[in-house]
Amino acid sequence: MYFIGIDLGTSSVKLLLTDEHMHPVRQTTRSYPLDFSADGKSEQNPADWWRAVKEGLHELTAGLAPGAVAAVGVGGQMHGLVMLDEQNRVIRPAILWNDARTGKQTDYLNQTVGKTTLQRLTGNIAFAGFTATKLLWVKEHEPQHFARCAKICLPKDYVNYMLTGVWATDVSDASGTLLFDVSHRRWSAEMLQICGLSPELLPPVYESAAPIGTLKPELGLGEGVLVCAGAGDNAAAAIGTATVRAGQCNLSLGTSGTVFVPTDEFVKPENPALHSFCHANGKYHLMGCILSAASANKWLVETVFETADYTKYAPALTEQRASGSVYFMPYLAGERCPHNDAAVRGGFVGLSLSTGRAELQTALLEGVSFAIKDCVRLIPGGIQAATVCGGGAKSELWVHILANVLETEISVIQSEGPALGAAVLAAGAAGFQPLVRPAIVKTAQPSASIAAIYRQKYAKFRTLYPALKYFYKEEA
Repeated sequence: MYFIGIDLGTSSVKLLLTDEHMHPVRQTTRSYPLDFSADGKSEQNPADWWRAVKEGLHELTAGLAPGAVAAVGVGGQMHGLVMLDEQNRVIRPAILWNDARTGKQTDYLNQTVGKTTLQRLTGNIAFAGFTATKLLWVKEHEPQHFARCAKICLPKDYVNYMLTGVWATDVSDASGTLLFDVSHRRWSAEMLQICGLSPELLPPVYESAAPIGTLKPELGLGEGVLVCAGAGDNAAAAIGTATVRAGQCNLSLGTSGTVFVPTDEFVKPENPALHSFCHANGKYHLMGCILSAASANKWLVETVFETADYTKYAPALTEQRASGSVYFMPYLAGERCPHNDAAVRGGFVGLSLSTGRAELQTALLEGVSFAIKDCVRLIPGGIQAATVCGGGAKSELWVHILANVLETEISVIQSEGPALGAAVLAAGAAGFQPLVRPAIVKTAQPSASIAAIYRQKYAKFRTLYPALKYFYKEEA
């Protein structure tokens, strides 16, 4: 018996075939373009997602007998807005999670409607990336498209719709729309009224492992292949990394960076820069998100250094290396937690005639780590230890920097992340209860002397954002 997990990412989709013990059997990846053609714009064509998923399914299941696959689960990038007309056709390209054009709408919700009201209705405040702000932006700037909209989908829900013909979402992904009452796990009628949205726009909502339908026969995997509601990428990754118990913490160094902490009950964070969302395991979680993590390192290495060798300018961490005077502000696409600032942009500070590539890359990895600490310090009670996954976790230098910045043990785990989590949810839909125990690849311990250096540097790092905020507010 096999299961398929699909991770619909920002730059590519990963498809994973597992056995009933969740051991990977095959995997494949397909990439697709991303439209950054204007400042703040981030869009994709849902047809590109579907083309990549179909091609990946064909490759992944080649040679399997019909009926060999029991169920499919999809995890995917959160917050994106896919608009369908009455004939279920895509109206315009999907507006993604890191689109930064909705500052006006975000300010309206936070300042005019009010953060207190938003938290009472949804458990969260407004951020530029959330789905509700995108709908308000389309309503104002593209009224012709808004008038045609009969249904909205989140990215992974559009893939589920194409797989099954069933329009649905799950509680973890719905949590990031700002239209969902997280504490009661249902759509908020009051929030819809505030935004001037019809309830008919929103799909039925399910728990993540609930089956919503079966694969269309034309996909060639046989009859009765279940498809579950799936999960947002961070909740799916938490399932795949076994981050399901209160007190655990998983860090992700992917395109964005996240701090994910499960909770048994709904928690209203003291600082609303933290998200309080439904977990895919039927419970809840707190999450801090920064918009540029491994994507910032990719920009520096591939675009600026013009190399594919990520280790070329990444020396071992020493006290001398940690004592560098260059700082990096990782706000290449604005920032979410804790600043909630779509206008701010990144920069290097402290450059001199002696600054080289190694100093720049070290500063960048430190800057992203400092931004993650900005999120961690908001977690009630802090964290005692953490696991880390994502592309950035492959960097030994980065993991050691992170351990010293956070002053805690960091364990790199071997996991297929959201794709594995989606497969686990699919197995749950088919009645299985697989046990996931990710292997620890390596563990980084903080050094007292280096941690002390980073404590001082972090204090200076925190003084830089106000200057950048002022600069970009003046330039706006």
